[in-house]
Amino acid sequence: MTYDFDLFVIGAGSGGVRAARFAASYGARVAVAESRYLGGTCVNVGCVPKKLLVYGAHFADDFEQAQGFGWSLEQANFNWGTLIANKNREIDRLNGIYRNLLVNSGVTLLEGHARIVDDHSVELDGKRYSAKNILIATGGWPHIPEVPGHEHAIGSNEVFFLEQLPKRVLVIGGGYIAVEFASIFNGLGAKTSLLYRGELFLRGFDNAVRVHLQEELSKRGLDLQFNSDIARIDKQADGSLQATLKDGRVLDADCIFYATGRRPMLDNLGLENTQVELDERGYIHVDEQYQTSTPSILAIGDVIGRVQLTPVALAEGMAVAKRLFKPEQYRKVDYQMIPTAVFSLPNIGTVGLSEEQAKKDGYSVSVFESRFKPMKLTMTESQERTLMKLVVDTATDRVLGCHIVGPEAGEIVQGLAVALKAGATKQHFDETIGVHPTAAEEFVTMRTPVSS
Repeated sequence: MTYDFDLFVIGAGSGGVRAARFAASYGARVAVAESRYLGGTCVNVGCVPKKLLVYGAHFADDFEQAQGFGWSLEQANFNWGTLIANKNREIDRLNGIYRNLLVNSGVTLLEGHARIVDDHSVELDGKRYSAKNILIATGGWPHIPEVPGHEHAIGSNEVFFLEQLPKRVLVIGGGYIAVEFASIFNGLGAKTSLLYRGELFLRGFDNAVRVHLQEELSKRGLDLQFNSDIARIDKQADGSLQATLKDGRVLDADCIFYATGRRPMLDNLGLENTQVELDERGYIHVDEQYQTSTPSILAIGDVIGRVQLTPVALAEGMAVAKRLFKPEQYRKVDYQMIPTAVFSLPNIGTVGLSEEQAKKDGYSVSVFESRFKPMKLTMTESQERTLMKLVVDTATDRVLGCHIVGPEAGEIVQGLAVALKAGATKQHFDETIGVHPTAAEEFVTMRTPVSS
């Protein structure tokens, strides 16, 4: 049978664009359909604009700390509208880059909502297209619990387009997005409370990292309320919001922002016209090669619910393109030793196993930790401290995990991830000469374990 396309990608996010571009470069006839944002969540309402806002919030620290280095600054003034307008301009530029990447690589770009009609057909704006393979890369969508009054709250799409910086903000959640936006609002001067229904945020991260960040955020005046959850939200006559918690307490706010997870974006996708199955969590079930129970339909990225990080979606998209159209270069995605960062203030960087997970997996471990005041802050009033931690397998001396809370943590951990991926041992760290004076050199100077 002759098809219109060898690959039809639904979703022009990071993973979908990567799969489409490289499939086209391998000679495939490729189409991409996107109904919302070129570049997907990450570029438009995710990692990229989020980090721009983090940079904006961090300037408050820079201005304050500059005094210790002889700078006399007049009162600094912040304008939310300027930040958002400049952020929007940068995102528009990136949208154009994604468009050019696709078009210049020979991909047919279709802007509109695509719906699967059958195993080899997709419909968009009343026109049907046939494809040998269909790739679903539609990503996720913010989930806001349906408590009474939830319509007055916002999620991680709307937060990037607030017309004004709220004076009082309640952030609900305990994951990446919640911690990052609590830092952003707090850093920009809003009275910010972070509510989380659990004992401590960032479940799954090394416990020392979680506790250390809790201490650092509290130093910054961020109100952390654990074991707390909202029962209902009421809008007041003056437009403000009142949140009644499950324990009966009442909190007033100008903005309530839910960062309580994301669901796979499967709305009106037409899966009922196929044999594609969902797992118990509602994500698309795929095998090791991202193939669904319908062989001609594949899925990658957040919609399959594995590791929901942009670089992982990129790797999965590349794997699909190579397996289908360049099989001699195909390699499975390795989900071990994936580095990640949380752009809270201060930042978190981590790669490998936490101490708790390593012990759960049966390793006997030696733990090396260092806590110190960063050199940049020694001439300031700041009380911020950095945490660096290594988790080492005592049997083999291999470094199983590396964790940082402090300035530029993401930048530091990227390089260390290469070392851990290559199987570096603690001896390798010890024999590496440090770059002085830097914070990162602490990783090659820790000699005495704090526990084993």
